[in-house]
Amino acid sequence: MKLENLLQQHFNYPSFRKGQREVISSILEGNHTIAMLPTGTGKSLCYQLPAYMLTGHVVIVSPLLSLMQDQAEQLMMNGEKRVIAFNSFLTLEEKQQALSQLYKYKFIFLSPEMLHANYVIQRLTELQIALFVIDEAHCISQWGYDFRPDYHKLGAVREKLGNPLTLALTATATPEVKEDIIQSLSLDNWKEFIYSVDRPNISLSVEAVDSFPEKTERLIELVNKLEGPGIIYFSSKKMSEQMASLLRERGVQDIAAYHGGMEQESRILIQQQFIQGQLNIICATSAFGMGINKENIRYIIHFHMPLQLESYLQEIGRAGRDGQKSVAILLYSPGDEQLPYQLAEGELPSDDQLTWLYHWITENPHALKYMSANELEIKRIAGLSDIQWRIIDNFLHSVTEDQLEESFNLIKNFSKDRLQVKRQKIKEIYRWIQLTECRRKNILNYFKEDNKIKIEDCCDICGLDYTKYYVSRTREDVIEGERGFHWKEHLAEILLSERI
Repeated sequence: MKLENLLQQHFNYPSFRKGQREVISSILEGNHTIAMLPTGTGKSLCYQLPAYMLTGHVVIVSPLLSLMQDQAEQLMMNGEKRVIAFNSFLTLEEKQQALSQLYKYKFIFLSPEMLHANYVIQRLTELQIALFVIDEAHCISQWGYDFRPDYHKLGAVREKLGNPLTLALTATATPEVKEDIIQSLSLDNWKEFIYSVDRPNISLSVEAVDSFPEKTERLIELVNKLEGPGIIYFSSKKMSEQMASLLRERGVQDIAAYHGGMEQESRILIQQQFIQGQLNIICATSAFGMGINKENIRYIIHFHMPLQLESYLQEIGRAGRDGQKSVAILLYSPGDEQLPYQLAEGELPSDDQLTWLYHWITENPHALKYMSANELEIKRIAGLSDIQWRIIDNFLHSVTEDQLEESFNLIKNFSKDRLQVKRQKIKEIYRWIQLTECRRKNILNYFKEDNKIKIEDCCDICGLDYTKYYVSRTREDVIEGERGFHWKEHLAEILLSERI
């Protein structure tokens, strides 16, 4: 049967997007495959469609719970019941039951941390694995912006599973990162499909404002003018909620906040309401968007400065998946770069936290043996985030007391090196914000791509007509939304909370 017929049969799509057919054909020919497809081109289809033509199970390693959950739920909504996602949303009893019946599932989603467990590996070795998929494969590389130590071990995991047919997927990888992926996975023969990170239908714009209040007023103005649907990205959970509230009070309808701190049921509801058109605007952290299959998002606004160009491209790539014109606007005010530096430092364990934990382990007999059982208590006392804990747990996994001091030195050196990489990434996007020449060409240069392009409404520097993205609204509509609202008082409250 032709691939197009299978596409129509299983997913009700009339045709493939750029790169999908080539990647799928490579897999079906039995080739290990590396695919770099820009955000919004449907990377998940590259393993979902071949699954129906391959005998055996498809194992998908995914770095984010929200992404894993979104992709699993979309498969189930599409009628596929043989799906399981091993993550913290499952109870211990549910995990044990699923593992005992693993043979029933065609699609098995796992976090890289789950592959630490020998009993998980053992159950997987009992299956016929048709395809081993590594989503967001740039997490493998120590030079990648989102390096995960557990991802770096996937080559060893793959060997334990018998070196099955492998697909590595990413949207943003420099040539150095791609080579690191190949080496880490020990791929001897492979095919690669590297497509441009550029999305020509998305216009790029950076707007400089003088202050936080001015930025807030400009955001309100843009939301009232731009044709939706749209996503507004924030680096703060609190700010995503407060700005959604402010916009509602300023007359903006069909808007909601979304972040990783919300209950699972609330997140799923908001996602579905946005996909179905019941919500028009989402004020979100980076937790929103991965795996969301909505083609007609018309604009992306960044209220806070992203930590790197790679994540910026991923987030703006959620616009214009239907190929229609869309716009990405980044609002910048002096000093905005300080927040990314703080966030980068907060993702890594500090020397003080590591010193406390080292002493706690040395002073408590059997502490190493029962660290996982004491995870919540350790995180609470030491003030460790989930990300910080994962880094520590990765280095201390199966460590003996004799190796403890050396392991803590390794954690400190790792944190120092990663912080240096993250700071460099922040400097790169800060320079991009300050550019006086074409923003698109600069991005293509960064990824070592040919930058000989000419696009209408390319970016704010080349020339950009905002009115093409505006919706027609009457002055009375805007006044009605503002009537009776004391915006200065509300803005003062937000400013206060931003300092806290």
